[in-house]
Amino acid sequence: MREIEKNQNGAGMRIGIVQSRFNPVVCEGLLAACRTQLVQQGVNDADITLASVPGALEIPLALQRMAMSGKFDALIALGAVIRGDTYHFEVVSNESARGVGEVQLHTGVPVANAILTTETDEQAEERMNVKGAEAALVAVEMVNLLRKLA
Repeated sequence: MREIEKNQNGAGMRIGIVQSRFNPVVCEGLLAACRTQLVQQGVNDADITLASVPGALEIPLALQRMAMSGKFDALIALGAVIRGDTYHFEVVSNESARGVGEVQLHTGVPVANAILTTETDEQAEERMNVKGAEAALVAVEMVNLLRKLA
């Protein structure tokens, strides 16, 4: 069996990030961890583009526009949806995840989804550093994998 090995070298990659401004403490934490990890993987800071949007529901549209531009090897979605007292949590969580998935399937540009969906602010803050860094690793790895599969 021939196996394609994991490659997390991001040298020369152009990465787009779409970040929600809702729940700013968590989203800024996600961004800081993501950016740090991208640079550690060899992505040049000048090759990272950040676009911010009001909330998680707006992330897929910005991702789609970035994917269609042809300027990015991979994209990353950063946001936080924290449960409240209404059904709105489910709508935002489900629709943002669906939209992110559709962008990568329709455009062929990998999208790492780090839109946290948690019960509390505390849970989101506990996860933001790990998930931000993981999103960076996923984006870089998927670019390399898709290049090998081409």
